[in-house]
Amino acid sequence: KVNIMVSFLLSNTWLLDHSRVFFSVYCSSWLLYLCVSQCSAKNLKNISELFYYAQKAVLHPTGPLYCPEEKEMKPSCIKSLTRIFKVSDLDNDGILNDKELNFFQRTCFNMPLAPQALEDVKNVVRKNMTDGVEDNGLTLKGFLFLHTLFIQRGRHETTWTVLRRFGYDDDLELHQEYLFPLLKIPADCTTELNHNAYLFLQSVFDKHDKDRDCALSPEEVKDLFKVFPYMPWGPDVNNTVCTNDQGWITYQGYLSQWTLTTYLDVQRCLEYLGYLGYSIICEQESQAAAITVTRNKRIDLQKKQTQRSVFRCNILGAFLGRNLLRKIREDHKSFYSINTTYVYGQEKYLLLHEVMPDFDFLSEEDLACDVVCLVYDVNNPRSFEYCAKVYKQYFMDSKTPCMMIASKSDLHEARQHYSLTPLDFCRKNKLHPPQPWTCNTVDAPNKDLYTKLTTMAMYPHAKLRCMCTCNRCTFCICQNILRSQLLTNIKAKFYSVVLNRLHDVGAYLLADEECSLIQQVHAISNVEESIYMESSVQPYGPQARHMAQADLKSSTFWLRASVGATVFAVLGFAMYRAILKQR
Repeated sequence: KVNIMVSFLLSNTWLLDHSRVFFSVYCSSWLLYLCVSQCSAKNLKNISELFYYAQKAVLHPTGPLYCPEEKEMKPSCIKSLTRIFKVSDLDNDGILNDKELNFFQRTCFNMPLAPQALEDVKNVVRKNMTDGVEDNGLTLKGFLFLHTLFIQRGRHETTWTVLRRFGYDDDLELHQEYLFPLLKIPADCTTELNHNAYLFLQSVFDKHDKDRDCALSPEEVKDLFKVFPYMPWGPDVNNTVCTNDQGWITYQGYLSQWTLTTYLDVQRCLEYLGYLGYSIICEQESQAAAITVTRNKRIDLQKKQTQRSVFRCNILGAFLGRNLLRKIREDHKSFYSINTTYVYGQEKYLLLHEVMPDFDFLSEEDLACDVVCLVYDVNNPRSFEYCAKVYKQYFMDSKTPCMMIASKSDLHEARQHYSLTPLDFCRKNKLHPPQPWTCNTVDAPNKDLYTKLTTMAMYPHAKLRCMCTCNRCTFCICQNILRSQLLTNIKAKFYSVVLNRLHDVGAYLLADEECSLIQQVHAISNVEESIYMESSVQPYGPQARHMAQADLKSSTFWLRASVGATVFAVLGFAMYRAILKQR
């Protein structure tokens, strides 16, 4: 709706005739500049053009983009277009090549540019700038020059189409609907990144890992987050995920941090993916397509299986207050740590959360986890008492699996000031024995403990004696044999053979007993009749006996085959284990 100022100007055509003026149109609180030449309401001259430009000025305002006094784009517009350029620069070489330009054109205008049209665009930039085109590609300066040219020639709707496609509103701020798309998360469900999201994040990592060392230096991290309005990762991230010897975030640590953010704060993850342009690069409707909402945990417990890949372990008890190398500064401290582990050949993420609770109260967040780790100091006689108290108060009647960790196991084990020893306490409450742990070793600490914790989180219903998943020890090999399809078929066949054998033996005994009864009855008769009757019964006895012997031979054959197959399988796994030990 055009303000009444336009009507006033139209009614006073002498203000417009034979002159070219700029006047202000106020529409929905916007201050716009509208250029009109030789407009007359009396003669109906250029009325349609007037309203066309008025509508264009409202829908595609020039004010937020361009400063006519300085004849250049405003800083906010330059900042927005710079982000768009960096998102569209898929290989991060600072140049938009023909492939990237075509992808940009197809993304914004739903159609690619013809090869000749691409050359014409680059020729226009070459004529006006010396550094606008490099290696037959468009640089950032050339990209900004093109949009300045569009605005100066009155085609600012082209720039607005690009801005709005990349999520910007009329204030050149990213839409809240773009950054935070609707995502419904039912209760007792978790959020994880799906396969396509990991592929996208992998491409972003490769895009900024310029030295190809599978780690992001501080400069590379800053370059990655230049498309963000702020720095999302602080120094605590280096104490949360894996880093290399220089303290740089590795590729695995990079993916782990994204997994952690998705699990703890999915809305923040959606915002981050929006800044990186996930929905545009992956051609998805929104960032919500990158998120997988897992099944309700209660259903997993009922079905005794889960498809989740991230498991949370809350740790309570004694902590060192430092990592394995140095003491952690207070502003660099992180209460979370995440890394991958393998359970039966499947890659899973184990999220460790250090709980610093009130000794008398644990919140629901402290109790919401997949597995609990209670840590006590073997050298401190009062350390185990706290773990036992926490377990009896909060976890004794819960379905959350728990594990006791005996830290500093390299030191002398002091007698705990508790009524039961840690081992007796675990036996009484049907827990696994305390797992020894020490970081005072020449080599890296043993990682089997993380695998055991993840296994407990995946199978909270299972009562495993070993929980080892190395697939090399005797227990794991026996477990695999017992669960194999071959042994299942052998057991089924063996049971069938035994049942058939029992049935045959029973039939044979019954026939033999009937035969003896008939013989006893006929013994009372005369000799000739007795002989005749006995001869009539004799064929039945040998025939039944012959059939039983045939079935017995068949049963014996299958029994021998089953035993032989079992022995062969055991010997094969024993040889496999011996070969692994040699390696």
